[in-house]
Amino acid sequence: MDVSAEDHEVADALYSLLSLTVRRMPRDISLTTAATLFNLERHGPQRITQLAMLEGVAQPSMTALVTRLENDGLAQRLADPADGRGVLVALTDAGERYVTARRLAGAANLATLIAQLSADEVVALQAAVPAIIRLCALERGDDDAKPGSLEVP
Repeated sequence: MDVSAEDHEVADALYSLLSLTVRRMPRDISLTTAATLFNLERHGPQRITQLAMLEGVAQPSMTALVTRLENDGLAQRLADPADGRGVLVALTDAGERYVTARRLAGAANLATLIAQLSADEVVALQAAVPAIIRLCALERGDDDAKPGSLEVP
């Protein structure tokens, strides 16, 4: 598939915004840890092997990360009801509150920047929201994207 110069320009702008946004995020946890929490929120309880695959890390690394999340009270291990030998990792109430607070803080940072744009620029961004949601869905391999499903850790 050929990508036009205009598509590259849009992609570069989105990537730059993403990079700036990531740099402004709190550094209290790693990006992999944040992504794991967001995956647990989005997909529900998961096996450690699945979380490791989603985040592109080795299973022992994910096991250590989950142990840290447990120690911090953000996640818990549960027996897998489908397989008594298996263990699932799930968010705790504190983990759910953390993910929500992190998303709200990130959105607030962007809202502060958006408030500095002209009315026409804001209208242009609003018009782009469906396309941005679709891009997120394509990246996740999820065709069921809906508003509010733009989680980025």
